[in-house]
Amino acid sequence: MTTSFEFATAARVVFGRGTVSQLPALCQPFGRRVLIVTGAKAERAGKLVGALEAAGLTGEVFSVPGEPTLDDARCGSERAKSLGAEVVIGFGGGSAMDAGKAIAALARQPHDALHYLEVVGQGNALDEPPLPYIAVPTTAGTGAEVTRNAVLASPEKGVKASLRHVSMLPRIALVDPELAVGCPPVVTAASGMDALTQCLEAYVSCRAQPMTDALCVDGIRRASRSLEKAVQDGADLDAREDMALAAMYSGMALANAGLGAVHGFAAPIGGQFQAPHGAVCAILLAPVWAANWAVVNASGNDFQRERFRHAGELLTGRADARAEDVLPVLRGLSGRLQIPGLRSYGIQESDLADIAAKAAKASSMKGNPVSLSEETLVKILSEAM
Repeated sequence: MTTSFEFATAARVVFGRGTVSQLPALCQPFGRRVLIVTGAKAERAGKLVGALEAAGLTGEVFSVPGEPTLDDARCGSERAKSLGAEVVIGFGGGSAMDAGKAIAALARQPHDALHYLEVVGQGNALDEPPLPYIAVPTTAGTGAEVTRNAVLASPEKGVKASLRHVSMLPRIALVDPELAVGCPPVVTAASGMDALTQCLEAYVSCRAQPMTDALCVDGIRRASRSLEKAVQDGADLDAREDMALAAMYSGMALANAGLGAVHGFAAPIGGQFQAPHGAVCAILLAPVWAANWAVVNASGNDFQRERFRHAGELLTGRADARAEDVLPVLRGLSGRLQIPGLRSYGIQESDLADIAAKAAKASSMKGNPVSLSEETLVKILSEAM
Protein backbone atom coordinates (compact mmCIF):
# COMPACT_ATOMS: atom_id res chain seq x y z
CA MET A 1 0.00 0.00 0.00
CA THR A 2 1.18 3.52 -0.73
CA THR A 3 1.79 5.86 2.20
CA SER A 4 1.09 9.04 0.25
CA PHE A 5 -1.81 9.41 -2.12
CA GLU A 6 -4.19 11.65 -4.01
CA PHE A 7 -7.97 11.27 -4.05
CA ALA A 8 -10.30 12.96 -6.53
CA THR A 9 -13.98 12.47 -7.26
CA ALA A 10 -17.04 14.36 -8.48
CA ALA A 11 -17.16 17.91 -7.16
CA ARG A 12 -20.52 17.26 -5.51
CA VAL A 13 -22.46 14.08 -4.76
CA VAL A 14 -26.24 14.17 -4.24
CA PHE A 15 -27.46 10.76 -3.09
CA GLY A 16 -30.83 9.47 -2.02
CA ARG A 17 -34.25 8.21 -2.97
CA GLY A 18 -36.22 10.80 -4.93
CA THR A 19 -33.29 13.17 -5.40
CA VAL A 20 -33.83 13.24 -9.18
CA SER A 21 -36.49 15.88 -8.45
CA GLN A 22 -33.64 18.27 -7.58
CA LEU A 23 -32.07 18.04 -11.04
CA PRO A 24 -33.62 21.15 -12.66
CA ALA A 25 -32.52 23.33 -9.74
CA LEU A 26 -29.05 21.80 -9.85
CA CYS A 27 -28.76 22.60 -13.58
CA GLN A 28 -29.83 26.24 -13.39
CA PRO A 29 -26.54 27.73 -12.12
CA PHE A 30 -24.72 26.34 -15.18
CA GLY A 31 -27.03 27.80 -17.83
CA ARG A 32 -30.36 27.35 -19.63
CA ARG A 33 -29.44 25.14 -22.63
CA VAL A 34 -29.05 21.48 -21.68
CA LEU A 35 -27.96 18.49 -23.75
CA ILE A 36 -29.25 15.24 -22.24
CA VAL A 37 -27.22 12.19 -23.27
CA THR A 38 -29.09 8.93 -22.81
CA GLY A 39 -29.17 5.32 -24.02
CA ALA A 40 -30.98 3.61 -26.86
CA LYS A 41 -34.48 4.40 -25.56
CA ALA A 42 -34.53 8.18 -25.72
CA GLU A 43 -38.15 8.29 -24.50
CA ARG A 44 -36.93 7.38 -21.01
CA ALA A 45 -35.64 10.94 -20.72
CA GLY A 46 -39.07 12.40 -21.54
CA LYS A 47 -40.03 13.21 -17.96
CA LEU A 48 -36.64 14.80 -17.40
CA VAL A 49 -37.06 17.05 -20.46
CA GLY A 50 -40.47 18.08 -19.18
CA ALA A 51 -39.10 18.87 -15.71
CA LEU A 52 -36.30 20.98 -17.17
CA GLU A 53 -38.70 22.91 -19.41
CA ALA A 54 -41.03 23.54 -16.47
CA ALA A 55 -38.05 25.13 -14.72
CA GLY A 56 -37.36 27.44 -17.68
CA LEU A 57 -34.56 25.38 -19.20
CA THR A 58 -34.24 24.05 -22.76
CA GLY A 59 -33.49 20.34 -23.00
CA GLU A 60 -32.52 18.36 -26.09
CA VAL A 61 -31.87 14.61 -26.11
CA PHE A 62 -28.93 12.86 -27.78
CA SER A 63 -29.30 9.08 -27.80
CA VAL A 64 -26.42 6.58 -27.88
CA PRO A 65 -27.61 3.19 -29.19
CA GLY A 66 -25.08 1.02 -27.32
CA GLU A 67 -21.70 1.22 -25.64
CA PRO A 68 -20.29 4.53 -26.93
CA THR A 69 -17.89 4.71 -29.85
CA LEU A 70 -15.53 7.43 -30.96
CA ASP A 71 -18.04 8.45 -33.62
CA ASP A 72 -20.83 8.67 -31.04
CA ALA A 73 -18.69 11.06 -29.01
CA ARG A 74 -17.82 13.11 -32.09
CA CYS A 75 -21.46 13.37 -33.19
CA GLY A 76 -22.61 14.24 -29.69
CA SER A 77 -20.03 16.97 -29.29
CA GLU A 78 -21.14 18.52 -32.60
CA ARG A 79 -24.75 18.39 -31.36
CA ALA A 80 -23.69 20.14 -28.14
CA LYS A 81 -21.96 22.87 -30.15
CA SER A 82 -24.91 23.41 -32.51
CA LEU A 83 -27.29 23.61 -29.55
CA GLY A 84 -25.02 26.01 -27.73
CA ALA A 85 -25.25 23.68 -24.75
CA GLU A 86 -24.14 25.20 -21.47
CA VAL A 87 -24.40 21.97 -19.47
CA VAL A 88 -24.52 18.26 -20.34
CA ILE A 89 -26.51 15.66 -18.39
CA GLY A 90 -25.73 11.96 -18.69
CA PHE A 91 -28.93 10.03 -17.90
CA GLY A 92 -28.88 6.26 -18.15
CA GLY A 93 -26.52 3.34 -17.64
CA GLY A 94 -22.75 3.28 -17.84
CA SER A 95 -22.79 3.86 -21.59
CA ALA A 96 -24.76 7.08 -21.21
CA MET A 97 -22.48 8.16 -18.36
CA ASP A 98 -19.34 7.71 -20.44
CA ALA A 99 -20.87 9.16 -23.61
CA GLY A 100 -22.05 12.26 -21.80
CA LYS A 101 -18.68 12.73 -20.15
CA ALA A 102 -16.85 12.42 -23.47
CA ILE A 103 -19.27 14.75 -25.25
CA ALA A 104 -18.96 17.40 -22.55
CA ALA A 105 -15.18 17.20 -22.86
CA LEU A 106 -14.86 17.11 -26.67
CA ALA A 107 -17.34 19.94 -27.22
CA ARG A 108 -14.72 22.33 -25.87
CA GLN A 109 -11.54 20.92 -27.50
CA PRO A 110 -9.77 22.28 -30.60
CA HIS A 111 -8.64 18.83 -31.82
CA ASP A 112 -10.25 15.52 -32.78
CA ALA A 113 -10.93 12.86 -30.14
CA LEU A 114 -7.88 10.81 -31.22
CA HIS A 115 -5.62 13.65 -30.13
CA TYR A 116 -6.69 12.91 -26.54
CA LEU A 117 -7.63 9.21 -26.53
CA GLU A 118 -5.34 6.74 -24.76
CA VAL A 119 -3.88 3.56 -26.32
CA VAL A 120 -5.05 4.08 -29.93
CA GLY A 121 -4.68 7.88 -30.00
CA GLN A 122 -2.04 10.37 -28.93
CA GLY A 123 -3.16 10.45 -25.29
CA ASN A 124 -2.65 14.19 -24.91
CA ALA A 125 -4.13 16.14 -22.02
CA LEU A 126 -7.27 18.16 -22.73
CA ASP A 127 -6.56 21.67 -23.97
CA GLU A 128 -9.71 23.25 -22.54
CA PRO A 129 -11.99 22.48 -19.58
CA PRO A 130 -15.11 20.46 -20.49
CA LEU A 131 -18.65 21.77 -20.41
CA PRO A 132 -20.19 21.33 -16.95
CA TYR A 133 -21.33 17.72 -16.65
CA ILE A 134 -24.00 16.24 -14.38
CA ALA A 135 -24.11 12.43 -14.15
CA VAL A 136 -27.40 10.71 -13.29
CA PRO A 137 -27.06 6.89 -13.38
CA THR A 138 -30.14 4.71 -13.78
CA THR A 139 -28.24 1.45 -13.23
CA ALA A 140 -25.77 0.43 -10.53
CA GLY A 141 -22.56 -0.79 -12.11
CA THR A 142 -19.70 1.18 -13.60
CA GLY A 143 -19.63 4.03 -11.09
CA ALA A 144 -18.85 6.32 -14.04
CA GLU A 145 -20.74 9.11 -12.29
CA VAL A 146 -17.66 9.72 -10.12
CA THR A 147 -14.74 8.90 -12.44
CA ARG A 148 -12.42 11.07 -14.53
CA ASN A 149 -12.43 8.92 -17.68
CA ALA A 150 -14.83 7.99 -20.45
CA VAL A 151 -14.45 4.62 -22.16
CA LEU A 152 -14.98 4.72 -25.94
CA ALA A 153 -14.90 1.86 -28.45
CA SER A 154 -12.77 2.10 -31.57
CA PRO A 155 -14.30 -0.59 -33.81
CA GLU A 156 -11.66 -0.16 -36.49
CA LYS A 157 -8.92 -0.86 -33.91
CA GLY A 158 -10.91 -3.58 -32.14
CA VAL A 159 -10.39 -2.10 -28.68
CA LYS A 160 -11.85 0.24 -26.10
CA ALA A 161 -9.79 3.12 -24.74
CA SER A 162 -10.28 6.08 -22.45
CA LEU A 163 -10.42 9.81 -22.60
CA ARG A 164 -8.99 10.73 -19.22
CA HIS A 165 -8.40 14.00 -17.40
CA VAL A 166 -9.09 15.25 -13.89
CA SER A 167 -11.25 18.05 -15.34
CA MET A 168 -13.63 15.37 -16.69
CA LEU A 169 -14.84 14.57 -13.17
CA PRO A 170 -18.56 15.45 -13.09
CA ARG A 171 -19.55 18.70 -11.44
CA ILE A 172 -22.45 16.81 -9.84
CA ALA A 173 -23.15 13.10 -9.43
CA LEU A 174 -26.85 12.69 -8.67
CA VAL A 175 -27.52 9.11 -7.57
CA ASP A 176 -31.16 8.22 -6.96
CA PRO A 177 -31.60 4.48 -6.22
CA GLU A 178 -35.25 4.66 -7.28
CA LEU A 179 -34.19 5.25 -10.91
CA ALA A 180 -32.96 1.63 -11.11
CA VAL A 181 -36.28 0.07 -10.07
CA GLY A 182 -37.28 -0.68 -13.67
CA CYS A 183 -33.88 -2.05 -14.64
CA PRO A 184 -34.28 -5.60 -16.07
CA PRO A 185 -32.86 -8.48 -13.97
CA VAL A 186 -30.24 -9.37 -16.60
CA VAL A 187 -28.92 -5.79 -16.61
CA THR A 188 -29.09 -5.58 -12.82
CA ALA A 189 -27.04 -8.78 -12.57
CA ALA A 190 -24.34 -7.78 -15.07
CA SER A 191 -23.98 -4.22 -13.85
CA GLY A 192 -23.97 -5.31 -10.22
CA MET A 193 -21.23 -7.84 -10.92
CA ASP A 194 -19.23 -5.03 -12.54
CA ALA A 195 -19.54 -2.97 -9.37
CA LEU A 196 -18.44 -5.92 -7.23
CA THR A 197 -15.54 -6.63 -9.60
CA GLN A 198 -14.37 -3.02 -9.42
CA CYS A 199 -14.45 -3.02 -5.62
CA LEU A 200 -12.48 -6.29 -5.48
CA GLU A 201 -9.93 -5.25 -8.12
CA ALA A 202 -9.33 -1.84 -6.55
CA TYR A 203 -9.00 -3.44 -3.09
CA VAL A 204 -6.12 -5.71 -4.16
CA SER A 205 -4.65 -3.25 -6.68
CA CYS A 206 -0.96 -2.44 -6.42
CA ARG A 207 -2.09 1.21 -6.18
CA ALA A 208 -4.55 0.69 -3.31
CA GLN A 209 -4.61 3.41 -0.65
CA PRO A 210 -6.45 4.03 2.64
CA MET A 211 -9.38 6.01 1.23
CA THR A 212 -10.11 3.56 -1.55
CA ASP A 213 -9.78 0.68 0.91
CA ALA A 214 -12.56 2.11 3.05
CA LEU A 215 -14.82 2.47 0.03
CA CYS A 216 -14.05 -1.02 -1.28
CA VAL A 217 -14.65 -2.72 2.05
CA ASP A 218 -18.12 -1.21 2.41
CA GLY A 219 -18.86 -1.69 -1.29
CA ILE A 220 -17.99 -5.40 -1.22
CA ARG A 221 -20.16 -5.94 1.87
CA ARG A 222 -23.14 -4.12 0.33
CA ALA A 223 -22.89 -5.91 -3.03
CA SER A 224 -22.47 -9.30 -1.33
CA ARG A 225 -25.67 -8.92 0.66
CA SER A 226 -27.84 -7.12 -1.90
CA LEU A 227 -26.92 -8.00 -5.50
CA GLU A 228 -29.03 -11.15 -5.68
CA LYS A 229 -31.88 -9.43 -3.83
CA ALA A 230 -31.93 -6.61 -6.40
CA VAL A 231 -31.97 -9.14 -9.25
CA GLN A 232 -34.78 -11.17 -7.69
CA ASP A 233 -36.92 -8.16 -6.72
CA GLY A 234 -36.18 -4.98 -8.63
CA ALA A 235 -38.53 -3.01 -6.37
CA ASP A 236 -36.51 -3.81 -3.23
CA LEU A 237 -35.34 -0.26 -2.51
CA ASP A 238 -33.01 -1.27 0.32
CA ALA A 239 -31.18 -3.59 -2.09
CA ARG A 240 -31.21 -0.93 -4.82
CA GLU A 241 -29.72 1.57 -2.38
CA ASP A 242 -26.97 -0.85 -1.38
CA MET A 243 -26.10 -1.47 -5.03
CA ALA A 244 -26.17 2.25 -5.90
CA LEU A 245 -23.68 2.90 -3.10
CA ALA A 246 -21.52 -0.09 -4.06
CA ALA A 247 -21.37 1.12 -7.66
CA MET A 248 -20.54 4.68 -6.66
CA TYR A 249 -17.87 3.49 -4.23
CA SER A 250 -16.39 1.27 -6.94
CA GLY A 251 -16.13 4.25 -9.29
CA MET A 252 -14.41 6.37 -6.65
CA ALA A 253 -12.04 3.50 -5.91
CA LEU A 254 -11.08 2.71 -9.50
CA ALA A 255 -10.53 6.38 -10.31
CA ASN A 256 -7.92 6.58 -7.57
CA ALA A 257 -6.51 3.05 -7.14
CA GLY A 258 -6.94 1.57 -10.61
CA LEU A 259 -8.32 -1.83 -11.56
CA GLY A 260 -6.73 -5.04 -12.81
CA ALA A 261 -6.72 -7.90 -15.29
CA VAL A 262 -10.50 -8.35 -15.45
CA HIS A 263 -10.88 -4.87 -16.90
CA GLY A 264 -7.69 -5.34 -18.89
CA PHE A 265 -9.49 -8.13 -20.73
CA ALA A 266 -12.74 -6.18 -21.00
CA ALA A 267 -11.13 -3.47 -23.16
CA PRO A 268 -10.24 -5.64 -26.18
CA ILE A 269 -13.24 -7.95 -25.78
CA GLY A 270 -15.65 -5.03 -25.75
CA GLY A 271 -13.88 -3.47 -28.71
CA GLN A 272 -14.01 -6.60 -30.88
CA PHE A 273 -17.27 -8.31 -29.89
CA GLN A 274 -20.85 -7.38 -29.05
CA ALA A 275 -20.36 -8.35 -25.43
CA PRO A 276 -21.89 -6.37 -22.52
CA HIS A 277 -19.15 -4.99 -20.32
CA GLY A 278 -20.66 -6.10 -17.01
CA ALA A 279 -21.26 -9.66 -18.18
CA VAL A 280 -17.69 -9.94 -19.47
CA CYS A 281 -16.33 -8.76 -16.12
CA ALA A 282 -18.61 -11.18 -14.28
CA ILE A 283 -17.47 -14.29 -16.13
CA LEU A 284 -13.78 -13.34 -15.94
CA LEU A 285 -13.73 -12.39 -12.27
CA ALA A 286 -13.27 -15.89 -10.79
CA PRO A 287 -10.54 -17.14 -13.18
CA VAL A 288 -8.61 -13.86 -12.86
CA TRP A 289 -8.90 -13.99 -9.07
CA ALA A 290 -7.61 -17.58 -9.08
CA ALA A 291 -4.62 -16.68 -11.28
CA ASN A 292 -3.72 -13.65 -9.17
CA TRP A 293 -4.03 -15.61 -5.92
CA ALA A 294 -1.78 -18.39 -7.22
CA VAL A 295 1.01 -15.86 -7.88
CA VAL A 296 0.43 -13.95 -4.63
CA ASN A 297 0.37 -17.13 -2.54
CA ALA A 298 3.62 -18.35 -4.09
CA SER A 299 5.32 -14.97 -3.65
CA GLY A 300 5.50 -15.04 0.13
CA ASN A 301 4.19 -11.45 0.29
CA ASP A 302 2.28 -11.52 3.57
CA PHE A 303 0.68 -8.10 3.00
CA GLN A 304 -0.84 -9.17 -0.32
CA ARG A 305 -1.85 -12.54 1.11
CA GLU A 306 -3.77 -10.78 3.88
CA ARG A 307 -5.60 -8.59 1.34
CA PHE A 308 -6.84 -11.66 -0.50
CA ARG A 309 -7.78 -13.37 2.78
CA HIS A 310 -9.69 -10.31 3.96
CA ALA A 311 -11.59 -10.24 0.66
CA GLY A 312 -12.74 -13.75 1.53
CA GLU A 313 -13.95 -12.53 4.91
CA LEU A 314 -15.89 -9.68 3.29
CA LEU A 315 -17.52 -11.93 0.68
CA THR A 316 -18.44 -14.76 3.05
CA GLY A 317 -19.11 -12.77 6.21
CA ARG A 318 -16.93 -15.25 8.14
CA ALA A 319 -14.00 -14.11 10.26
CA ASP A 320 -12.26 -17.46 9.69
CA ALA A 321 -12.47 -17.21 5.88
CA ARG A 322 -9.43 -18.05 3.77
CA ALA A 323 -8.35 -16.52 0.48
CA GLU A 324 -9.33 -19.79 -1.22
CA ASP A 325 -12.93 -19.31 -0.05
CA VAL A 326 -13.40 -16.44 -2.51
CA LEU A 327 -13.46 -18.66 -5.59
CA PRO A 328 -16.51 -20.83 -4.77
CA VAL A 329 -18.38 -17.68 -3.74
CA LEU A 330 -17.64 -15.92 -7.04
CA ARG A 331 -18.33 -19.00 -9.16
CA GLY A 332 -21.56 -19.70 -7.31
CA LEU A 333 -22.73 -16.11 -7.68
CA SER A 334 -22.07 -16.06 -11.44
CA GLY A 335 -23.84 -19.40 -11.80
CA ARG A 336 -26.95 -18.33 -9.89
CA LEU A 337 -27.09 -15.08 -11.88
CA GLN A 338 -26.83 -17.14 -15.10
CA ILE A 339 -23.87 -15.19 -16.44
CA PRO A 340 -23.02 -16.65 -19.90
CA GLY A 341 -19.52 -17.71 -20.96
CA LEU A 342 -17.42 -15.81 -23.49
CA ARG A 343 -18.33 -18.28 -26.25
CA SER A 344 -21.90 -16.95 -26.21
CA TYR A 345 -20.60 -13.67 -27.66
CA GLY A 346 -18.95 -15.32 -30.64
CA ILE A 347 -15.48 -15.60 -29.12
CA GLN A 348 -13.55 -18.66 -30.32
CA GLU A 349 -10.36 -20.36 -29.10
CA SER A 350 -8.59 -18.91 -32.13
CA ASP A 351 -9.30 -15.38 -30.76
CA LEU A 352 -7.75 -15.91 -27.34
CA ALA A 353 -4.09 -15.21 -28.11
CA ASP A 354 -4.95 -11.90 -29.80
CA ILE A 355 -7.22 -10.86 -26.92
CA ALA A 356 -4.50 -11.74 -24.40
CA ALA A 357 -1.87 -9.74 -26.29
CA LYS A 358 -4.13 -6.68 -26.39
CA ALA A 359 -5.15 -7.10 -22.76
CA ALA A 360 -1.51 -7.11 -21.67
CA LYS A 361 -1.21 -3.56 -23.05
CA ALA A 362 -4.46 -2.24 -21.55
CA SER A 363 -4.21 0.60 -19.03
CA SER A 364 -6.17 -1.38 -16.41
CA MET A 365 -3.40 -3.99 -16.27
CA LYS A 366 -1.18 -1.43 -14.54
CA GLY A 367 -3.21 -1.85 -11.35
CA ASN A 368 -3.18 -5.65 -11.27
CA PRO A 369 -1.52 -6.84 -8.02
CA VAL A 370 0.89 -9.15 -9.89
CA SER A 371 2.31 -9.57 -13.36
CA LEU A 372 0.61 -12.27 -15.43
CA SER A 373 2.25 -13.89 -18.45
CA GLU A 374 0.42 -13.99 -21.78
CA GLU A 375 0.26 -17.76 -21.39
CA THR A 376 -1.62 -17.26 -18.11
CA LEU A 377 -3.88 -14.68 -19.74
CA VAL A 378 -4.83 -17.16 -22.46
CA LYS A 379 -5.53 -19.82 -19.80
CA ILE A 380 -7.83 -17.40 -17.96
CA LEU A 381 -9.77 -16.70 -21.15
CA SER A 382 -10.04 -20.42 -21.88
CA GLU A 383 -11.53 -21.04 -18.43
CA ALA A 384 -14.10 -18.30 -19.05
CA MET A 385 -15.32 -19.70 -22.36
